[in-house]
Amino acid sequence: MKSSEELRKNLRAIDHRSYPAYKSLAGGYSFGKYILNIEHVQGDPFAAPSRLSVEVAHKVAGFPESYYESKWDKTALEDYLLRRFHRQVDKFCFQAKGSGKSGIIAVSRCGQEILERTACEIRTSGLIVRFEVGFPANGRTINAPELEKILFDFIPVCVEQSLFYEKTPKQELEKVIFLAEDQHFIREEMKKKNLVAFVADGSMLPRESGVSDRPLKDGVLFHAPESMAVTLELPHKGMLRGMGIKKGITLIVGGGYHGKSTLLKALERGVYDHIAGDGREYVITEETALKLRAEDGRKITNTDISLFINHLPNGKNTEKFCTLDASGSTSQAANIVEGIEAGSRLFLIDEDTSATNFMVRDELMQRIVAREKEPITPFLERAVDLYEKAGISAILVVGSCGSYFHIADKIIQMDSYKAIDITDRTKEIIKEYPVPAVSAPGFHLPTGKREINLSGSVQKRKTYRGNGYVEERLKIRRMGKTAFSIGKENLDLRYVEQLVDEEQTQTLAYLLRYAKEHYGDGTNDVTGVVKALDNILKTKGLAGICDKGNVPSGLAMPRAQEIFACFNRY
Repeated sequence: MKSSEELRKNLRAIDHRSYPAYKSLAGGYSFGKYILNIEHVQGDPFAAPSRLSVEVAHKVAGFPESYYESKWDKTALEDYLLRRFHRQVDKFCFQAKGSGKSGIIAVSRCGQEILERTACEIRTSGLIVRFEVGFPANGRTINAPELEKILFDFIPVCVEQSLFYEKTPKQELEKVIFLAEDQHFIREEMKKKNLVAFVADGSMLPRESGVSDRPLKDGVLFHAPESMAVTLELPHKGMLRGMGIKKGITLIVGGGYHGKSTLLKALERGVYDHIAGDGREYVITEETALKLRAEDGRKITNTDISLFINHLPNGKNTEKFCTLDASGSTSQAANIVEGIEAGSRLFLIDEDTSATNFMVRDELMQRIVAREKEPITPFLERAVDLYEKAGISAILVVGSCGSYFHIADKIIQMDSYKAIDITDRTKEIIKEYPVPAVSAPGFHLPTGKREINLSGSVQKRKTYRGNGYVEERLKIRRMGKTAFSIGKENLDLRYVEQLVDEEQTQTLAYLLRYAKEHYGDGTNDVTGVVKALDNILKTKGLAGICDKGNVPSGLAMPRAQEIFACFNRY
């Protein structure tokens, strides 16, 4: 381990040299209270910034051990420290001058959800924060004084103000830990009470806008209808009343713009914990819940969609269905089957983003086009069996199809963002209407293993370096939250709606590359591959899919459902 003074000396020695001389600084340096690691140095000032990390031993950081004993407390503490470090870093970004990316100091920007990230990690030995710095240059000539300013003036302040317990607002941090423990408690209580979702009174569900995930100011606060009210006694907050949605089939109905989709969106995001002040911190959903929709044009490979689609006129096999350009109904059928394989116990469906012919066929249509002439068995006719025979509940937003009233266990009307239980009244009304076909024969769950070929493209490429050729890993390029490329192949994830952070998308790219490198010989069972990857993440964390000693700062933990979604679209 070198000292900080050695770093200063080496830095001054390379001043005004060509940019590649910066690479001589790579290594670890002791700054007394913490260790600064220069892990990767960029090739020139216009390339991706250099990767650095700071390590602080637990006895120096001083955070109470009880704050990181459980997984949920540890993740909440990591998230809290990362947000504090980000606020400090923001003050100094581009304060050092130069060309290209000179002076950038960047760390992961957290959203409203609390996610496990590589940017801040609490280990048995201490905590580590990973971030990026643009090493300053004038043209392509090293500007050492500006980097010295970053490493010896700016970073020490960021570390001092954010990573030590003595400088942390104690009550603020305590509230973060208490909230994490209360959220975990609700999830455990939901299992005991057979609930798939809980929405606390006083929750603010509407968001600022379609592009902002922050709570709407002066919006209508949520209040549970008395017939669905559940009161929980949380370990820290105490008594909390809210709406409990039980297992089964639940409908959300109401007029346009009255809050149906807003409630469903909150439930969709309730698979994650949220920060205090988000308005949805006590909106908790069954953790395997999967949002389903039609996805015209998606790729489907070897998927058994025969539960919903059979006897196609072209004779195509629907038990191992393949297409490069799925229709709305076919894609939604595949999404459901893949959700079953992913272990989801709750489906979330909005009529507005579903294929109409997949959701229902009314009585007149059934009389004109006989069942034997229609390949599609609508979701209406499978929903009850999915719950009663497979234990998969459903929450559906419906605005135009009354047939679902006949199979619903609970019906919630949203009226000007107020939830009203209209189950009993609706059940009386529908007695006057004929019961539509709400069941279909031949219910079965997919049994065959789906195979995936992970060797479809070059695993590694050879590049000439100096004395010969070396193998390089497939290049990954993230395209925001909705897509990435690996090698020369693009993967479109725009309709995987429970991806909430682009760092989750980056992790999916890493997982796919890891699978190609480790399971790329011949064909593999999709479920087996995903379970193996999920096990690595659970036992080794995100570092388990990275090169040893080379963990990037920009990865965030996805759920198994999103990993399945990624591989299913590959």
